[in-house]
Amino acid sequence: MTDASDPTPPEEPSPAAPEPREPPLERAWRVVRDYFVGDDPTFWVAMVPLLALVALLYTRHPATNCIFDEQEALLANPYVNGKTGGWLTAFQRDFWGLPHDRSVGSYRPIPNLVWRAIWGYSKNPWLAHWFNVLLHAANGACVTVFTFLLTRRRGLSWLAGFIFVSAAVLTEAVSGVVGIADVLGGLGALLALLSLTLPLAAMPVAVLGSVLFGLFSKESALVCVPLVPLAALLLAPVTHPERPRRWARALLALLGAAAAFVIYVEIRKRAFPAPMEASLNTPLPPDASWLSRAHRAFMVWFHQPPLPRDPLNNPLIKADTPHRIAGALRVYWRGLTQLVAPVTLSGDYSSPQEPIPPTLIFPESVLGALMMVCPPLATAWLWVRSMLRERRLRAEAEQQGQAFALPESERLLLLAAVGMTWVVVSYFPHSNIPVLLPTVRAERFWYFPVVGSTFVLLAFFTWLFRATRHIQDGAPAVGLFALFFTFQCGKAFQHSRDYRDDLTFWTATRQAVPRSAKAHLNYSVMWGARGRLDIRRDANKTALELAPEWPMAHVYLGDTLCRMHQPEEAWPHYEQGFPLAENDPNLLSLGLQCLWDEQLPDGEGGTIRAFKKHEEELVRMADARPGTWLAYLVKDITYNGEKHNGVDPKYRPRGYNEGPKD
Repeated sequence: MTDASDPTPPEEPSPAAPEPREPPLERAWRVVRDYFVGDDPTFWVAMVPLLALVALLYTRHPATNCIFDEQEALLANPYVNGKTGGWLTAFQRDFWGLPHDRSVGSYRPIPNLVWRAIWGYSKNPWLAHWFNVLLHAANGACVTVFTFLLTRRRGLSWLAGFIFVSAAVLTEAVSGVVGIADVLGGLGALLALLSLTLPLAAMPVAVLGSVLFGLFSKESALVCVPLVPLAALLLAPVTHPERPRRWARALLALLGAAAAFVIYVEIRKRAFPAPMEASLNTPLPPDASWLSRAHRAFMVWFHQPPLPRDPLNNPLIKADTPHRIAGALRVYWRGLTQLVAPVTLSGDYSSPQEPIPPTLIFPESVLGALMMVCPPLATAWLWVRSMLRERRLRAEAEQQGQAFALPESERLLLLAAVGMTWVVVSYFPHSNIPVLLPTVRAERFWYFPVVGSTFVLLAFFTWLFRATRHIQDGAPAVGLFALFFTFQCGKAFQHSRDYRDDLTFWTATRQAVPRSAKAHLNYSVMWGARGRLDIRRDANKTALELAPEWPMAHVYLGDTLCRMHQPEEAWPHYEQGFPLAENDPNLLSLGLQCLWDEQLPDGEGGTIRAFKKHEEELVRMADARPGTWLAYLVKDITYNGEKHNGVDPKYRPRGYNEGPKD
């Protein structure tokens, strides 16, 4: 027996073995994995990595200058520069800050409000452009959250967000300042989709506010009027599985979207009373159908301001209806291919890059027609199929006393069904089929459709992964997505570098679309602004060869030669260009001023103005066109040229990189 008084101390416990140290790469991978799939993605959680990616892909060089339309949108915009009215004047001006009687038809107050706020801090377009970057990332976060609310799969939600923000065809909208209208309009559409997840009572009010925001950002948001109710109808069993009430939700979503549309039109007509299209003032024939009369009544109520019609920007203006549709379907198909494989991206596609097709039926018109018709049919089939399966699964769940929820595969198919019709319907107003637009093709038109294509691509890659899971854990699907995503990111990054400055932009554009006369002419202007009149002359000649009836090409080539002190070589181009530009005061003033400034030998040892030498020819030209700007300016400079030293300064064109004229 042990003596209780034994002083032997108890045995001390051995120290715990140190935990194994986690390798740095494994720790980094765990942190990344936990961030993306450890918790449900919220808007702000999604915003961080998406903003980092968007900033990497689309951010312009800090030393960038105003490129293309940014000259008019920022520098020459009197509202943005604070030269006209207070903040609310944005609702009385068009997209370019012009009043209703001088508008070219674009009414987008919210972008102007944003620009005016930004312009007060910095006159560098970089900050205005970076607001697009921020908004695009926010839209990607909305796509991520919306996808999660429908699929309840964290990984799929992130996949959708990354597919959306990396779509290279959106580079123009994100990297170009003017693209803010598309990005803000897209935000309104995505907020409307998110509104569908709200309770029934709150949903229509949220839809109304979202669509109204989108419409005041860009007119294209009118596509939300049919599309948001369609999404409410198809997705009701996903957003509210216990009580879908699909028809009630679709009807209330339609009510909210339609109310937003009516409010927008009524505010626009009162605040911005622009003239109406002249064709709407022509009475319909007595035997016109009720459908024609209803369409006319709607267009008169809608009161769309007249849109500019320049065959150079949209050659389909000169086509008959069948050839216009064939050309529009070709453009649509080419845009669809850019969604998947953006091999070539360009900031301009003007004539003759996208000419009137010589025939009606050719591969691209047929493929475009099929992709207009087949996706909505597929949507209808998937919806009916899903409803039948839902009915069966709901009955089985009730028999087993379980809560009903659609399987993940069905939720993805419904999301893809919405996406397929979303692509077609959201592009249709830009297609030049229902109405002729000022532009035949532009990549920024695809901002709304990319919302739908994102859902379709998400469903495709998910299906492919599950179909090939037995092959090295889905390696073919993972590899294809990696290739797709890398290619999209690479092209987006490459194209955004084209926005470094105006010369870089037009250099890249003329290389991407070598048959665009506007690309060559603007390239010539950029070099002319840098003092290289020889390059300007040669590029201008290329533009004239591509578009021999373009008045600007004639007058600009004449102006180039005139500035090179060759007014006699310039005169034939002025002689052809002035009649073509008889009502364009900027072009006419440009040429007339140079003729006034240039001197020629008079044969007696002195000099004479080039204008005086050709004065009789100019007067004859003016007399043959009474009531035109050509007639007015020629006569004004004839009688008052010495007083004004040429053209009256108030009629001279704004110089390159200059703000609005006082």
